[in-house]
Amino acid sequence: MTYLLTERPLDGRVAVVTGASSGMGEATARRLSALGASVAVIARREEKLASLVADITSADGKAVHIPVDVTDRIAVRTAAEQVADALGPADLVFNNAGVQLISAIDELKVDDWQRQIDLNVTGVMNVIAAFLPHLTAAAERGDTADLINTSSIAATRILEKFSIYSGTKAYISHLTRLIRVELGRKNVRVSAIEPGMVDTELPDHVTDPDASALMAGLLHDITCLRSTDIAETVAFIAALPRHVNISELTILPTAQPV
Repeated sequence: MTYLLTERPLDGRVAVVTGASSGMGEATARRLSALGASVAVIARREEKLASLVADITSADGKAVHIPVDVTDRIAVRTAAEQVADALGPADLVFNNAGVQLISAIDELKVDDWQRQIDLNVTGVMNVIAAFLPHLTAAAERGDTADLINTSSIAATRILEKFSIYSGTKAYISHLTRLIRVELGRKNVRVSAIEPGMVDTELPDHVTDPDASALMAGLLHDITCLRSTDIAETVAFIAALPRHVNISELTILPTAQPV
């Protein structure tokens, strides 16, 4: 792809990327490293994280992997301590772990509902709780500090069978607006990205046959965003001057109608 950013505008930054074992998280970790950041990658799948770190270090980057389930608050807090010990306190957090399990509401897939709430809401909050002290400390030192949350266009669109997923993402988008007011006063930038259709493994988690067919049709009919497109977007937000905060950014495939 064609990159917007050149050289190394993130030199000296310490980035944390959750959901880093694949898709947008993996691509973003690679891009932030290429632009100069030291990167801590967090997800459950240790083998994939280790492979990612090996790739980054072989390209002269600095990275560590920490296998963590972000729904475990204590484990995430411990991970924050490990990041500080290995790389220094974080000043850039891409809060990206999530899951999409779409189905009709009357199918009553309550386990899927809970899984989405646990990961998309509680997991995001656990990461904020663990790493916010890092970000506020960075801002107090006069350094740039970024919290970038992954939401979705599902937060604002009416999409059949997306009820629970959309609800979790609406929470993230509005949470971001609210905490930006508080943290902006402390010079911590807070952003939400709301991607449309991205060619990642998220649709593979869908078990409802009709919903799977819908997703497959959408993926087939348009040229979807790539994970690298999201990575470049995150990097652009982080590379802006300290006084500039892109608070919300919707990024869609050109041909996606809604």
